[in-house]
Amino acid sequence: MLKITNLQKTFNPGTVNAKTALNGLNLTLEDGDFVTVIGGNGAGKSTMLNAIAGVWKPDYGTIEIDGVDVTNIPEYKRATYLGRVFQDPMKGTAPDMEIAENLSIAARRGTKRKLKWGIKKAEREEYKKLLATLELGLETRLSSKVGLLSGGQRQAVTLLMATLKKPKLLLLDEHTAALDPKTAAKVLEITDKIVTENHLTTLMITHNMKDAIAHGNRLIMMHEGRIIVDIKGEEKKNLTVEDLMNLFVKASGKEFTNDRAVLS
Repeated sequence: MLKITNLQKTFNPGTVNAKTALNGLNLTLEDGDFVTVIGGNGAGKSTMLNAIAGVWKPDYGTIEIDGVDVTNIPEYKRATYLGRVFQDPMKGTAPDMEIAENLSIAARRGTKRKLKWGIKKAEREEYKKLLATLELGLETRLSSKVGLLSGGQRQAVTLLMATLKKPKLLLLDEHTAALDPKTAAKVLEITDKIVTENHLTTLMITHNMKDAIAHGNRLIMMHEGRIIVDIKGEEKKNLTVEDLMNLFVKASGKEFTNDRAVLS
């Protein structure tokens, strides 16, 4: 479902501020893979997601989604294949619009717009059913402005919006990092449910090692723009945080430097 081949990206090339963010990155995801991504500061995690999303073009290498080479396809066209949830709960939604209106926009993604009533009665009923699955009481608040929701509620709605059209690939960029632990756990529970029920191929960046181990069927660790650890199946299930730290040191020859991950 995703194939990244020899991806390279250097920012500010030829200057004293040159930074190689991706260094010959190779990654293949099968249909339905749920991959958690962890790494030290500046490992290239978000750069990889932004490259997949088309925020910027790589200097070299290719990106394929479901067999289609999207390397040179612009970001707005590439969105047809992707769903994305950001770290900031304020992104990904229109805060001054109602929950129902936000879901309606997501439901019409990739289709031509016409002048007609935005939301039909049948759609409202469908949105109520979808919101009820979140178990956050939002099914009774269709007319509430999204900007008035809590961070956790907003991320849950954003998850629904990102997956409403069943994307080929779901990108989760530390989507629980700005939430308190209890709310983060609830959003991760919702994430697992949506990904499993819809059989979505997913890449989830997280700074929390326990979450990286507990969620998904595969775990990759990045360092200096490439993958240094790739674990799945039973081996992943039996991992501990100490195991991950040791694997990083063994593969990179350095101490793990992500303060948030260590503190988590």
